[in-house]
Amino acid sequence: MPTILYFKGWRFFFYADEGNEPVHIHAQKGDSECKYWLNIELYDIQEAYSYGMSPRDTRTVRKIIMNNFDDIVEEWQQFKRQQQ
Repeated sequence: MPTILYFKGWRFFFYADEGNEPVHIHAQKGDSECKYWLNIELYDIQEAYSYGMSPRDTRTVRKIIMNNFDDIVEEWQQFKRQQQ
């Protein structure tokens, strides 16, 4: 479960064994956790799930992901290459 970013108390990471799911990122802070799909073609994200998050948490995480979109995609691609 490689962590790729810590920001404002949020840890952003990938799980190592999620099959062939498309590009996505998990975020966790305390008991709050979420997962977002990244649409590379549209440069957009979509929430897959969230637990224990306030609207403010959601805005914060979305902003962090969008501000680091290209780096997250690059880390994802590198991580997947290493898994092969």
